[in-house]
Amino acid sequence: MKLVIHELRSAMALIGADELAPALKRLARIKHIQKQMTDQWSVLATLTPSEYAQFRHLLGKSSGFQSAQYRLLEFLLGNKNAAMIALFEHDPAARDELRQALCAPSLYDEFLLFLSRRGYPIPAELLERDWTQPHTLNQELVHVFAAVYETPEQQWMSTKRARNWSTSKTPSRPGAFGT
Repeated sequence: MKLVIHELRSAMALIGADELAPALKRLARIKHIQKQMTDQWSVLATLTPSEYAQFRHLLGKSSGFQSAQYRLLEFLLGNKNAAMIALFEHDPAARDELRQALCAPSLYDEFLLFLSRRGYPIPAELLERDWTQPHTLNQELVHVFAAVYETPEQQWMSTKRARNWSTSKTPSRPGAFGT
């Protein structure tokens, strides 16, 4: 989860700097990390509840949805709930990190800001909203996203280059991805 958070923050910063191609690379890496996590968690499905209970106490508060990292990941992805911060009052560092993420734009917010800078008609209430609040459905975005998907090569970069950035596993030469 720590690596996912690192990569997600990096992708968000890159989107905020209008560097979509390397951001897509980070998001592709996150996808692969999540696949590995899911595959590892599937091993737990082979355990009976009593088998899991034999070692569950060793996981402590770092287990799944009880962890600060899990909550941070949720906040970065846009699933924000201010009430969750109170659960970490005992840990000032975690509490402060969660509060900061709660008040900052999520990945989705950063993408909407990016689209706005590219001239897409993103409704002002979405760009100036209270980041601590959950998203609500906005029908105007349906038309914006339809325009993006209709002609991706005109909207971004060539489709081939975008696909290469988001799916390749290793750079073709040192420094090729700008990292």
